[in-house]
Amino acid sequence: MSRPPRPAAPFPARPARAPAKTPQGELFQLDSPLTGEVRGERSLMAFPFFALSKNAWMKPLAYQHAAVSIEVRPSAKGVATIYDKEIVLYIASLMAAKIDAGERVEQDFVFTAHDLFSVTGSNHSARSYARLSEALERLQGTQIKTNIEAGGEGEEGFFSWLSEARLHYARTRSDERRLKAVKVRLCDWLYRAILRDGHVLDYAATYFQLGPIERRIYEVARSTCEAGPDGIARLEIDLATFRLQIGYQNPLANFRAALRQIAAADAIPDYRIELIEGEAGEDAPAPAAGEGAGAGRRGRRASPARVIVTRRPVALPDGPAGSGQIEADPTESDA
Repeated sequence: MSRPPRPAAPFPARPARAPAKTPQGELFQLDSPLTGEVRGERSLMAFPFFALSKNAWMKPLAYQHAAVSIEVRPSAKGVATIYDKEIVLYIASLMAAKIDAGERVEQDFVFTAHDLFSVTGSNHSARSYARLSEALERLQGTQIKTNIEAGGEGEEGFFSWLSEARLHYARTRSDERRLKAVKVRLCDWLYRAILRDGHVLDYAATYFQLGPIERRIYEVARSTCEAGPDGIARLEIDLATFRLQIGYQNPLANFRAALRQIAAADAIPDYRIELIEGEAGEDAPAPAAGEGAGAGRRGRRASPARVIVTRRPVALPDGPAGSGQIEADPTESDA
């Protein structure tokens, strides 16, 4: 059944956005450029839906903890990665901006690759355009199954992030192809979650400069840290559960080593990471017979390693210069 024509969006009503121009001969109107903040849906921040890899990840992903289950199956091009997720965040941000502006929001979005690259900090090289095509293919081909409800509805079976993804080209006089726009259709699950639930949070401006693990740590912190009695947002979690929620696929020892480096670098925007480890090590073996005091007795297992994530205090903008006044930044209302 054909869809009703979409009315032209009142772009001139947005002071920060120039009127969108529909090129002659085109049948669509651009939803870009994005002029607001980059925002994402809370469930996509909290749980591991994407592979932490730049290269093709061909193995299925699974998450099962408490009442939440997620299963992700790869396409012939692999599982959608944390870098492919940039496109999903961009689309979610366009959608949130439309909702804020009181515009009609459908599942189809048309934007320029140039604006996407500008927002995510990618260069505008030919390789970036090739990676865009590959990312769209993975987002459309990756299959996701979850019991997380969206918009008051649950789904049985699998869905893809994009049910449609097309690159629209025009021919130059030299018969070269020039990308005009990207057209995508957002999946029902994410569309309902943003439109009906409204659990959308903004991202730090430096998010796209982070590595894969750092991106996930930031997302988990941003979506799950809760303010305590002291007003400071904090998350305390055991290392094994934190690894599961980050979606790290290598052994726990590797994750521990990576987390030590990340905590030492202290580069997660808005949050501070602390790794608390037992003195003897989480999996310290018992001493062998004849190895000194306590030989022959079963070794005492150290407490599991813990991770503490704390929201950084924010300086009061109107405080006196040099006063050092700070306040805890509340975790924040949904957009």
